[in-house]
Amino acid sequence: MFIIVNIFWFMLPPLEVKVLDINSEFYGVKTSLLMENAGKAVAEFVTKNFPNKRNLLFFCGTGNNGGDGFVAARYLAKRYKISLVLLGGKNKIKTKIAKENFEKLKNYKIGIFELDKLSQDKLDHLIRDANIILDAMLGIGISGEPREPFRSIIEKVNTSKKTVISVDIPTGFSSKISIKPDVTITFHDVKEGMNEENSGKIIIADIGIPEKAVKFVGPGELVVYYPRPMETSHKGENGVVLVIGGGPYIGAPALSGLASLRVGVDLVYIATPKRAARAITSFSPLLIKPKRLARSIAKLVPNLIVKELKSDEEKLCPSDVGSISDLISKSDAVIIGPGLGRDESTEKAVIELVRICIKKDKAIVIDADAIEAVSGEFTFHHKCVVTPHVGEFYKLTRVRLTENIEEKIDKVKKIAKKLNTTILLKGYIDIISDGTRVKLNDVHNPAMTVGGTGDVLAGIVGGLLAKKVEPFNAARIGVFVNGFAGNLAFEKKSYGLVATDIIDEISTVLKKFLK
Repeated sequence: MFIIVNIFWFMLPPLEVKVLDINSEFYGVKTSLLMENAGKAVAEFVTKNFPNKRNLLFFCGTGNNGGDGFVAARYLAKRYKISLVLLGGKNKIKTKIAKENFEKLKNYKIGIFELDKLSQDKLDHLIRDANIILDAMLGIGISGEPREPFRSIIEKVNTSKKTVISVDIPTGFSSKISIKPDVTITFHDVKEGMNEENSGKIIIADIGIPEKAVKFVGPGELVVYYPRPMETSHKGENGVVLVIGGGPYIGAPALSGLASLRVGVDLVYIATPKRAARAITSFSPLLIKPKRLARSIAKLVPNLIVKELKSDEEKLCPSDVGSISDLISKSDAVIIGPGLGRDESTEKAVIELVRICIKKDKAIVIDADAIEAVSGEFTFHHKCVVTPHVGEFYKLTRVRLTENIEEKIDKVKKIAKKLNTTILLKGYIDIISDGTRVKLNDVHNPAMTVGGTGDVLAGIVGGLLAKKVEPFNAARIGVFVNGFAGNLAFEKKSYGLVATDIIDEISTVLKKFLK
């Protein structure tokens, strides 16, 4: 199916194309099928619109954009004379599926030329002889100005006065040196920045990306947006988290802190009242229930720097704000709420601390008991993620949510826009919105209703924020990692899983999807 674009109501950023490809595979549609459908769509457009042209010349790169071109050439070889110039040796084709589609060309009557083995006279002859030139050289994964040999080919194609069709995006798109096509056949949706001036007539081709891959999170967000540490990085450069929590509930801030460590931050501070501080730093299983949680914390306690708050034995107080403010300055992201309780003085302290975070431009996760404290006419900022369940959402907004998922999405999106923040509404289907974008998540299991799983999720999201992941992406990666880790834990522990089982599986999730 083709759509001719005249007015752009939405544009797909390049990185989101990669997310969609990965999530499509996760939800059952292989990348190889997407490439097959893409190439077939190009061939169908050419056949329908240029039935009387005879000679087609393909310029193909060695990535998946070139792979789309290989597939299109194969389909078109049945009706047209095809010449294909490969920019780079066949041994340099980068992906398995592109290699497989290149090998299939051997079974068709197609003239295949490697550019570095092609004389200028022959290249000029191929261009002169062509009725249509198809550009499948560089796709969405390339940034900056094209280098040689692409630069020279772009100049030759642009001065050829031939009909030019670009595959997905014009080569060199968004740079000063780019193909100026008559038509661009783009896949799934218009890419960010495309217009008639830089892309010619834009045709959208449906290549079979499943609806679930569009609406729901998957491993694509993790693979694309997770920041891998640089080899030269030093301690502290990969994120420092401050967890403000604890009081009536001792284990909650520890769970958040451990989850942040497991998602890859360098350091976690925990600011917590005296009783919770002693428990978190103790090796004695007598002070924390269940015993397994105590042992888990004991193993990792050297990585948790616990700040014992002096004002009260069991609760956060406004008089603690000054000492916590110094820790906020040292941190990249703050998680506030796990296990705090709802004492009136604690809520006053929460409001002061959130305002300090905003003033210092710190990323924040507002979770659990802190959500009610900031309800009403509170000013958030764009670096904030609020993580309510349905009841907490009502306390925050005084808006009741129905069971209708579309109504829920609409209300969450509107409130996120109004509050200038990212909302992660937890439920059977999680809803994440920053007021403009929306993603859903259903990767989890019924056993994850056990206490502490929300604290783990807050820790994952806070850790990602500390690693400089933008809030909307941190939230959608967070729900996937938390849910997938929960599913791995469920396979081992069934309905007896506890929150620390999920923490134990976070590193397994990272290992599975991050290469």
